[in-house]
Amino acid sequence: MSVLISILITFLVIILVLWLVQRLPLDARMRQIVQLIVIIIGIISLLRYLAVF
Repeated sequence: MSVLISILITFLVIILVLWLVQRLPLDARMRQIVQLIVIIIGIISLLRYLAVF
């Protein structure tokens, strides 16, 4: 059960950070790079909770 809660919290944090990146006054290319970095970190974090790493 705690793994499920951790995954849910991680997913919500990823969504929140992506939303905040959209609100920043950045160039479109820079915003895309930051979003990609956030998604990659989020996927690695989720895989860690699923005991892949």
